Amino acid sequence: MLQEFKDFINRGNVVDLAVAFVLGVAFKDVVDAVVNRVVMPLIGMIFGEPNFDAIGEFACGETTNGAGEIVNQCSGSVGAILTATLNFVLIAFALFLIVKAYNRFKADQEPEDETVDAEEVILLREIRDFLRR
Repeated sequence: MLQEFKDFINRGNVVDLAVAFVLGVAFKDVVDAVVNRVVMPLIGMIFGEPNFDAIGEFACGETTNGAGEIVNQCSGSVGAILTATLNFVLIAFALFLIVKAYNRFKADQEPEDETVDAEEVILLREIRDFLRR
């Protein structure tokens, strides 16, 4: 059983998956920084606030905290859903741009495939037909 476990772990796809997961977790910080430090401040400049949490608040009331201070507390808001949705769309768009730039960079690095000329195709067909006889 130990050998089967070692074989399972040593498969390339398990190791690749683990590396991809760790890199994805680390990359999340980069994407979050772009969204939170660049995009959301721009939204704040346009709309006056960096999020929409105050829109449609409901079930609000005043409570006291441990120090006896009165605190306004709301149990939910439609704006929080809008903010979360906007964050998702912005993060997805940021990832799209990063992947697109990576693919462009990768395409520049790869050698172009040699295309077969029409004359070569004709010659290869003639050789094939000759060998069939």
